[in-house]
Amino acid sequence: MALPRRNSPVATLCFTTFAIGFAIAAIRPLFPRAWLLEHVPTALAVPLMVYLVRKRILSDRSLVQITLFGLLHLYGAHYTYANTPLGFALRDALELSRNHYDRIVHFASGVLLLRPFRELAFPEDHRSTTGRELAISVCIIGAIALAYEQLEWLTAIMVDPAAGTAFLGTQGDDWDAQKDATAATLGALLALPFEHRMLREDDARL
Repeated sequence: MALPRRNSPVATLCFTTFAIGFAIAAIRPLFPRAWLLEHVPTALAVPLMVYLVRKRILSDRSLVQITLFGLLHLYGAHYTYANTPLGFALRDALELSRNHYDRIVHFASGVLLLRPFRELAFPEDHRSTTGRELAISVCIIGAIALAYEQLEWLTAIMVDPAAGTAFLGTQGDDWDAQKDATAATLGALLALPFEHRMLREDDARL
């Protein structure tokens, strides 16, 4: 695993890109109160990322993948996930029944965050077999996806019930939370063989 240098230009680029994206997405969000709720996790995640970068726990590739996921979230939060123009365009082009941008982002979370969670769970001094690392990482993705859906619901009803509907974006689907968590898990499973190959290549170069 190639850990970043202390003054990694990749880390600087990632934080700068996210900061610019956040500033743009903060301009006149479609539902301001729902936008604030969407960024409760962001307010927690950014300081955590700063800490992880300072401790050199994540590789540069993980930082890039986390940033890509963050940009997808910024776009969804600006419009709310159920009202993104991209989601509506895909709905109309594919003749779907709803705006599926939320599903896309949950699926992308599994694809993009599998490696970061593996690096967090198995740092250099606690490595295990490749298969075990990745299997546990997929389970972590699924567990966090389920936990996030519960926290999302609790946040909506406790912090700002009036903005809860726009924040949750269920679009009338009673099984929305379960489907979102499933999408994240499927994304991680899809990324599994690619991550396995890249992990083996990284280990071979050491």
